[in-house]
Amino acid sequence: MGFTFEKVKKQIEGKPVKLKRFLRFSTPRDRKFGRGSRVCRNCGRHDGVIQKYKLLYCRQCFREFAERLGWTKYH
Repeated sequence: MGFTFEKVKKQIEGKPVKLKRFLRFSTPRDRKFGRGSRVCRNCGRHDGVIQKYKLLYCRQCFREFAERLGWTKYH
């Protein structure tokens, strides 16, 4: 798994020059549109988010909560 922003920031906290440069060029931006702007309500994933009817669940979580939300499965 790759390095996250928080992990790298924690590693270089004692090095102020590197930390300043890192924060300048590597700070994650707030997304206003696109895939990264929508997250699952349950788990926080960005992939496979169902937006229809303003559900905002990823497809994995939707399978878990579908019956509770009133959806029925058809074969």
